[in-house]
Amino acid sequence: MKALIVGSGGREHALAWAFRRSSMVDGLWAAPGNPGIADLAECVDLDTTQSDLVASWATEQGIDLVVVGPEAPLVAGLVDACEARGVAAFGPRAAAARLEGSKAWMKEVLDRAGVPTARYAAFSTGDEEAAFGFLDTLPGLYVVKTDGLAAGKGVVVTESLAEARDAVRSYLSGEAFGEAGTSLVIEEGLSGPELSLLVLTDGERAIPLAPAQDFKRIGDGDAGPNTGGMGAYSPVPIVGDDIVGEVMTRAVEPTLATLRDLDAPYRGVLYAGLMLTAEGPKILEYNVRFGDPEAQVVIPRLASDLAAHCLEVASGRLETPPAWRPEACVTVVMASEGYPVQPRTGDPIEGVDDARALGDDVLIFHAGTQREGDKLVTAGGRVLNVTATGGSLAAARARAYEAVNCISWPGMQFRTDIAGAATGERA
Repeated sequence: MKALIVGSGGREHALAWAFRRSSMVDGLWAAPGNPGIADLAECVDLDTTQSDLVASWATEQGIDLVVVGPEAPLVAGLVDACEARGVAAFGPRAAAARLEGSKAWMKEVLDRAGVPTARYAAFSTGDEEAAFGFLDTLPGLYVVKTDGLAAGKGVVVTESLAEARDAVRSYLSGEAFGEAGTSLVIEEGLSGPELSLLVLTDGERAIPLAPAQDFKRIGDGDAGPNTGGMGAYSPVPIVGDDIVGEVMTRAVEPTLATLRDLDAPYRGVLYAGLMLTAEGPKILEYNVRFGDPEAQVVIPRLASDLAAHCLEVASGRLETPPAWRPEACVTVVMASEGYPVQPRTGDPIEGVDDARALGDDVLIFHAGTQREGDKLVTAGGRVLNVTATGGSLAAARARAYEAVNCISWPGMQFRTDIAGAATGERA
């Protein structure tokens, strides 16, 4: 099978790593890829925002399966374009990708499906006073989200009413996120541990993958602004089959049924972001692709063939349940100075080979890097996902931070408490 992976981040590097290990895959490409992916696949400089261009290239190259990593190409209709040319594609069509493309529409789907979620209201430019009025009805933890895509950064969670009002102003004016923020959703903040559950689905059948937990805030102890994710771990000790079953029964399956009723059947991987509240699990958000960095801890734990699972999904015949390795996995995101507000790029990265040389239990997934001559330099906010497996969460965590300590560049930042609470360890 010839496969094309679309995307350039750590999630796509993890996908490429898994596909390269598959006995089914005898040709692997990535568009546009990154320096880490280039060690596993042939990187192609395609504009992935141009769905017809990518689909045409895949057709000409005889690609059997296109796996779309990021949300933007999915929302733009890349899967639709591939399928129109007879190329199998893993991911939802544009109609179902609205689940992430519009948070207001996602909330409407949740309401229609009867899925437990936070109280909310949606507002657009000109509705500033009405939005302020809704904020005044909330009990004191405020969540303000862009309706459209904002690369995982368009969320403010705050106990400050003034800060929430400032977010509403900057979003609705277009100052913060342009058109993506001129419509927004305000939610009541929920309390409890967060959970990420990735679910494979062919539109009818749905199979959950191993749960993970990620860390959104930039600083230790969940301090500072939200990011795209600063680390993750799997398995999650507090989450058993009972909770996963409840999420599938009360959230995922009703959502998939509602999407079918709306003539937007969902095929691909559905990311359920949840809060485990005192009243039970509640959906915070759905994403329409593998989570990043959750994929970087779930995929290395997979004992079965990810390429085979993806092909089954894309073909509409999901049959094979995933098999899991017993090892735990932890990933620590290393980020540039200034991230998430204004990341600095171009700094030379040292020590990646030293970290990789620690052993096969260490994986370095590139997220925001590029080559300048023979040097590897930073090229984004989240730069590397330093990942390790181990016989326990504590062992995986220790190994991941051992690898982190091999790597350096000016101004780098990372959290020191990833998986710390789960293992009973301090930062």
